[in-house]
Amino acid sequence: MLTLTIKQQPNVPLEAESIAPDVIAPLSHDAVRALPVFLGKRQCRLDEFFDVEGAGSEDIEIRGDAGRVKWIGRGMTRGRIHIAGNAGMHLGAYMKGGTIEVTGNASDWVGAEMADGLIRIAGNAGGQVGAAYRGSLAGMKGGTILIGGSAGLEVGMRMRRGVIAVGGPARDFAGLQMKGGTIFLLRGAELRTGAWMTRGTIVSFAPLQLLPTFSAGCAYHPTFLNLYAKYLQGLGYTLATGTGAYRRYTGDTSMPGKGEILIRCGAA
Repeated sequence: MLTLTIKQQPNVPLEAESIAPDVIAPLSHDAVRALPVFLGKRQCRLDEFFDVEGAGSEDIEIRGDAGRVKWIGRGMTRGRIHIAGNAGMHLGAYMKGGTIEVTGNASDWVGAEMADGLIRIAGNAGGQVGAAYRGSLAGMKGGTILIGGSAGLEVGMRMRRGVIAVGGPARDFAGLQMKGGTIFLLRGAELRTGAWMTRGTIVSFAPLQLLPTFSAGCAYHPTFLNLYAKYLQGLGYTLATGTGAYRRYTGDTSMPGKGEILIRCGAA
């Protein structure tokens, strides 16, 4: 295992996309220390900001507050990154495989446009979890993102496939322009959930204030939720689907859309 311990907090966000198993695994200890990172427009060495223990490995541990370190795990296809602390923006962006775990909080754009893999955040996450970057037509295309706490704006914006679960409340525009995939909101969300969605499923275990462009349908017991609950339980994430019914809404009819929002009946 390779251990990176933060020894100097950058005064501006540090771009460290070289911290990824695909880049680091084949390198020697000295080569890892010399990896390039960018402080603004200035290229620096990784060991200016991190103490490096061990040689290159697909198992990477980052210790300390990395809340100002951006692009960790960008495009990674394999391996594991464990962050004992906070993580900065664009964590796991364009990720294609492997696992990222964060014991603290994460900033914006977690798993943006990822295609596969697992990201687990124990604390809160910022906005645009699993979302598409500005100007891009597609967000998350596969994989799983698990948030223990709250999440910011535009969770799953333009996502096509994959699973996002948010344990705490989410802010406005969850599922904005959603094209597929599944979002679980264990404690609901603020306004405009599912705005302009065309496909996909949003499941809320708390009441939602929906846009008038969603049509109410039947109340039923969706058995597919049990499959998701079993899958997430295997990842250590509890999805308490219970035995109650869910009210189904379709929309957004302003598109027109074929998405669905399920809200647990009688949610407090």
